[in-house]
Amino acid sequence: MLRGALQSAMASGILTLWVSCSLHVLLVQGNVNGQINSVTNNETFQPVTSDEIVVAGGTVTLTCRVARNDNSSLQWSNPTQQTLYFGEKKALRDHRIQLVESTPTELTISISSVHLGDEGEYTCSIFTMPVHTAKATVTVLGVPQNPQISGYHSPVKEGEVLHLTCLTHGSKPAAKLRWFRGLEELRGKSHTEQDSNGRTFTVISNVELNVTQADDNVDITCSVDHPSLQQAEKTSKQNIRVQYKPSVAIEPEPIMPREGEKFYLRCHGYGNPEPSKFEWSKQDSVLPVLAKADDNFLRFEALNKSDNGIYICKASNSMGSGSAEHKLYVQDVHAALSRPSLFPFTSVNSALPPARESPSPTASSARSNTIGRADATAVVTDPSAILASSSIDHAVIGGVVAVIVFILLCLLIVLGRYLIRHKGTYLTHEAKGSDDAADADTAIINAEGGQAGVEDKKEYFI
Repeated sequence: MLRGALQSAMASGILTLWVSCSLHVLLVQGNVNGQINSVTNNETFQPVTSDEIVVAGGTVTLTCRVARNDNSSLQWSNPTQQTLYFGEKKALRDHRIQLVESTPTELTISISSVHLGDEGEYTCSIFTMPVHTAKATVTVLGVPQNPQISGYHSPVKEGEVLHLTCLTHGSKPAAKLRWFRGLEELRGKSHTEQDSNGRTFTVISNVELNVTQADDNVDITCSVDHPSLQQAEKTSKQNIRVQYKPSVAIEPEPIMPREGEKFYLRCHGYGNPEPSKFEWSKQDSVLPVLAKADDNFLRFEALNKSDNGIYICKASNSMGSGSAEHKLYVQDVHAALSRPSLFPFTSVNSALPPARESPSPTASSARSNTIGRADATAVVTDPSAILASSSIDHAVIGGVVAVIVFILLCLLIVLGRYLIRHKGTYLTHEAKGSDDAADADTAIINAEGGQAGVEDKKEYFI
């Protein structure tokens, strides 16, 4: 009996334990399924948005989407939590804010004429249980104002240092300023200051220029780099003038002077300001009595061999002076020149300006190009050397002509001999049949045709 009671108690305990474990398993499974369903529902109703960047004055579009909806409404709110749109209903009276699209799973709005105050986090909400939200950050770029250059007031002297400053307001983030001299970029020093509105910045850049003659009439440019200026460019230019002493070139006319002819030398002076004084002199001597100095011209009414020598022109302005030399060699009256000189300027110049390219006005470009040509042709040309070259050319030409004449004579001789060798002959029939005659009388009588056949005589030329 005791044994049966023990068996009954054990069976009851096992049954209780089995029931308890089964209930626990069912509870755990229920919790897991509930959590999975909750996660799935949360992902389904979670709004999706994106951050936007817009230039001040432009238009920004905000889009909020969900995978599905249980008839709950979508809503957009601004950074101050003011409702902009609740479904299709406009909640804030702002003509800049417009509805673009409204469906159960999407709400899209646009804001035009954006200003810096519109920057911040915008919230999209869907009113399920619980409420789900998403944030979209709107960044507004402040457009920098046109740059302004200061520091240049009047022409600077060659060798001086020019200090220029470029400034621009209203950029967000802070802009970058760049300097250019023509196409060459310069290195400047910049610093940034915050504007009084606390949102935008003022950028200031300074540059120093050691000006040279090549900087005269060149544009110095300040350019603004900023993300808001992708399709536009904001620049400011300052044209600078540099004062420098003259550079000089001498032009002869005619290029190859002859004894007894009129001749002059013209002195070209290039400087800023323009040369105001020209002085002529002759190296190791005085100017000839018949040579007349007339400002930048030195005139000879009738050249003479005694005028040979090196002539010097000195041009001066307020910055200094420059000089050039020209070697004059007077030809004989009957001297023949095979060709003119290829150089329009035959002078020595110690201070000609270098030719350069620059974004300068047309007049300055022409002047600069002229200087470059003068520099390229500033060479001493010795007329005696040209005469020697001319004599050599004459000798070569004479030799060629002699060879051609000799060849023609040889051809004529060969042709004459050919014509003589092929001189023409002819055959007549006057004495035909007289070969067998015994004497001359018989030959005449036996000749075919005799006197009567004279009219039928034919001649054949071979």
